[in-house]
Amino acid sequence: MDEKTIHRLLDKKVRQYNRTTFIARDPIAIPHRFSQRADIEIAGFFAATFAWGNRTTILNKSLELLELFHHEPYKFITQHQEKDLKKLLAFKHRTFQSTDLLYFIRFLRHLYSHHSTLEVAFCRSKGTMEDRLNAFHEYFFSLPDAPVRTRKHVASPQRGSTCKRLNMFLRWMVRRDDNGVDFGLWKKIKPAELICPLDVHVSRVSRKLGLIERKQTDWQTAVELTESLKRLDLTDPVKYDFALFSLGVNEKF
Repeated sequence: MDEKTIHRLLDKKVRQYNRTTFIARDPIAIPHRFSQRADIEIAGFFAATFAWGNRTTILNKSLELLELFHHEPYKFITQHQEKDLKKLLAFKHRTFQSTDLLYFIRFLRHLYSHHSTLEVAFCRSKGTMEDRLNAFHEYFFSLPDAPVRTRKHVASPQRGSTCKRLNMFLRWMVRRDDNGVDFGLWKKIKPAELICPLDVHVSRVSRKLGLIERKQTDWQTAVELTESLKRLDLTDPVKYDFALFSLGVNEKF
């Protein structure tokens, strides 16, 4: 399949899947329950963190956490008392346990006590997205007594990870169009800077289309894919996440 044919196919699939009708079955449905920026950021960050495995389970566990937050994530994060945390101790999603949840809450409370948006945490470096995500990881675990076990739940390029969930979260927050799926709340990061979320489905489809040649699936592979997508759209390459993921999951391409 030549590049023009691939371009036409992916553009067609973006038009097909970048629609609000597909929100309900995707983790992005969780932040779409809110209208205030901080609520969207917090709900989205947790939903993205939980986004591995079965999508129904991801949605259910995200909703379970929102229930524990009384469906007011920003208010809970910033105003909870010590006693309010006790009900969280039984929460678990796969290997994400109460120790991890309590640290996430502690970090977010720290951040929102100093800033109005989570965006600043991803802008501590003015370098590449690799630099930004490495700096975010360092900042996230900068509080005293940050649990070592929690580090596996926040990926970083320096560890070789594709950072799929963080890149997905950034897509939600940064990308902006008129289709009503991604939020486009953040302005300091440009859509052209984003890296395409890379999981097994996107990887498989991308290799079949010749968009990536690298045999392993790591950060450099995600960068390679994004560079290929920039040949199709230099300013908004990550819009093709809609096409690649849906071709892999919905159409078994």
